[in-house]
Amino acid sequence: MADYLLLDGDQAIFTPSFGAATVVVQPGTLTASGPATVTGKKVCVAGDEKSVSVAGCSYLTPSHSIPGTGTLEIAALAGDQTAQKTRTGDTPVLLVGSSFTASFSVQSPAQQPTPSGPVPDPMPKYSGTGTFTTTNTKFKGV
Repeated sequence: MADYLLLDGDQAIFTPSFGAATVVVQPGTLTASGPATVTGKKVCVAGDEKSVSVAGCSYLTPSHSIPGTGTLEIAALAGDQTAQKTRTGDTPVLLVGSSFTASFSVQSPAQQPTPSGPVPDPMPKYSGTGTFTTTNTKFKGV
């Protein structure tokens, strides 16, 4: 099924729910490295999803109500987000597709208030999802 190509500057929109953690998400921006261009912007190719990193997002959990911070990244693309046939050079292009798997890496753990002092969240990483939005409304790949 054809879907829109992702271009330089398109956004990764993360879902706030990361398992037990609720993250104050911010969009991430794709940096394209493909040789082809569409309307003057480079086309994103497989591997460009690794360019998305959103640091400084706060989070908390039901038991850790003092917010901590971490970084959002794309952990893995869905099968429909990498083109099966459409390529630029020898590399498959990236498509809007369905939902990717996202990771939230804790930099500063959220804290649980207790009478003897705050207790840090022991989880170093949480898993969630997200989707892509594109400014491209014309060019599709398969």
